[in-house]
Amino acid sequence: MSESPDLEFEYADTDKWAAELSELYSYTEGPEFALNRKCFDEEFRTHVSDKKWTELDAEQHRAHAMRLLDSLEVIAREKRLKVARAILYMAQGTFAECSSEAEVQHWMRYNIFLLLDVGTFSALVELLNMEIDNSAACSSAVRKPAISLADSTDLRVLLNIMYLMVETIQQDDPADRPEWRAIRETFKTELGSPLYNNEPISVMLFGMVTKFCSGHAPHFPMKKVLLLLWKSILFTLGGFEQLQSIKVRKREELGLPPLPEDSIRVIRSMRAASPPASASDLIEQQQKRAPKHLSLPRALQHLFDNLDAFNEKDPYKADDTREDEDDNDDNDNSIEAESFPLERDEVMPPPIPHPPSERVSFPKGLPWAPKVRYSEEVEMCATELLYQGILPSLPQYMIALLKILLAAAPTSKAKTDSINILADVLPEEMPTTVLQSMKLGVDVNRHKEIIVKAISAILLLLLKHFKLNHIYQFEYMAQHLVFANCIPLILKFFNQNIMSYITAKNSISVLDFPYCVVHELPELTAESLEAGDNNQFCWRNLFSCINLLRILNKLTKWKHSRTMMLVVFKSAPILKRALKVKQAMMQLYVLKLLKVQTKYLGRQWRKSNMKTMSAIYQKVRHRLNDDWAYGNDLDARPWDFQAEECALRANIERFNSRRYDKNQSNPDFLPVDNCLQSVLGQRVDLPEDFQMNYDLWLEREVFSKPISWEELLQ
Repeated sequence: MSESPDLEFEYADTDKWAAELSELYSYTEGPEFALNRKCFDEEFRTHVSDKKWTELDAEQHRAHAMRLLDSLEVIAREKRLKVARAILYMAQGTFAECSSEAEVQHWMRYNIFLLLDVGTFSALVELLNMEIDNSAACSSAVRKPAISLADSTDLRVLLNIMYLMVETIQQDDPADRPEWRAIRETFKTELGSPLYNNEPISVMLFGMVTKFCSGHAPHFPMKKVLLLLWKSILFTLGGFEQLQSIKVRKREELGLPPLPEDSIRVIRSMRAASPPASASDLIEQQQKRAPKHLSLPRALQHLFDNLDAFNEKDPYKADDTREDEDDNDDNDNSIEAESFPLERDEVMPPPIPHPPSERVSFPKGLPWAPKVRYSEEVEMCATELLYQGILPSLPQYMIALLKILLAAAPTSKAKTDSINILADVLPEEMPTTVLQSMKLGVDVNRHKEIIVKAISAILLLLLKHFKLNHIYQFEYMAQHLVFANCIPLILKFFNQNIMSYITAKNSISVLDFPYCVVHELPELTAESLEAGDNNQFCWRNLFSCINLLRILNKLTKWKHSRTMMLVVFKSAPILKRALKVKQAMMQLYVLKLLKVQTKYLGRQWRKSNMKTMSAIYQKVRHRLNDDWAYGNDLDARPWDFQAEECALRANIERFNSRRYDKNQSNPDFLPVDNCLQSVLGQRVDLPEDFQMNYDLWLEREVFSKPISWEELLQ
């Protein structure tokens, strides 16, 4: 394993454009490409001469796009679906007139900017809202014993067009015309603003996710919904490069020093470490040569020896030498919760005596001029608008996403009460041959992998953008993920043969769009399906694993009680197995998770895992007062999860109440008006007894009291 090469993986916001396009469609949808073309040809031949679409000029293109848009408003559902398929064929690049994949992508871009310019997206949003509220379709799907691709036809066509438009327009091409750039920026602003149904498009899609998970709409094509949700968030809020730019700008505005480095760029320059040896490797090495100490930097080895000797009597450490089932050096440690008096003589130095200070004389009166804290200015950026939109139902959204993630995880077993996420991949007629069954098996596994990819990207993007916008927005989302058991869910996801998951070959490249619409398809055989492609790894699966590890890091960072959850759930052996993947970025986030819990795993674990300790020392950032390698501090105390989370929750609720609750009655949270003119201009209702004795009050409080006007003016 240590001899295997590093995985040549470059982490980015998304995969290549062609891969992102192909993952929109399941292989079961293949026959619909020809159906879309047929619907377009019928409409095109009715209104246009025998010319091809690619032979028309810009005015003719625009005129036909407008005709199709007008036809979308017909009442008859069948007619409306045919027109929607014709528009989808345009968004797919009018591929029948193209001879290469590059030509298809060129016409996709041209046609999609044309469709957006004539107002197609707004019409699609209205139609999507109609389908979401279609109670007849929902009740029919609920009664069906088995849901198939046919139950979501209308929704799939609409979501396909919308996804292709968002995915294509967000691709920034230097060769774009100036008018396209203007259209792109306008569309980006509109997509993140409450212009569609008085809410950002992402909020509407979140509503589809919760409705699906509640069981009221089991026919919703959830993979397409999640992909469109992910790309909408990515387009409106920005990806990792935009996040870095926003962070730099905000630090400049606050007068903070510039960032020393960009984490993603630093990680890209790192090389992967050799994975820790397994039990069989250790036995084999011992047979070949006499046992020697694992190599470590001498200073680090000396540090560990001294610290372990110093902490030998630490009553919070329970050195458990039982061996784990998988690894010889993974121990099942537990934390003892018994209390004990802190031995100050051994741990803490005596207080330093201070000489008695001279008596200080204070001036009379208040030494400071009074200040007023101003009602805060909230920048109405896309992130703020999205948070305001999802705030009322954020807990339900997080639960729904994690439910779908659990159903799509490869470690999950089929249960009767789990949600069915295969509505948009299963055909009406089940396969009858071995080849059809193999093809459907690949399609189902690929479908689940894409769902995991989309959800992991959505959660990570939201966490990062909310943290940059306001820390309590991040904490609110993170806490509800923790309450919904996100930490054990991610650990369960990694409790598998992670190398097999990352190198899985659940794809049939000749069936991927746009290859399948411009080339003659070869005959598929069982052997070709088993062989798969020749890629070293599956990009989407490695991307998903890194995202989930980053989410786990964000949930547990600087949170003692959540770090202890990693210990209680015995995450160390699970994470150690993930180090077998030789990819620097993935290894870094695994090592970070191991680093925060190392001091709670006991001396025996540290001695048995010196290679892992060395990797942490070499790869992970350290702080001057970092004590990750030993447990001699007050954080090694019994943990109270409920108390810590309740305190954090109280702070979050105060923030949400002050900033977003328009009906709150607590006067302490109301903004203060500091403008003299507006304060004096307000009408104040005085009590009746005051009005009757107003003259007496003036005489006593105003006329009879001397006023030093010079001092008052100063």
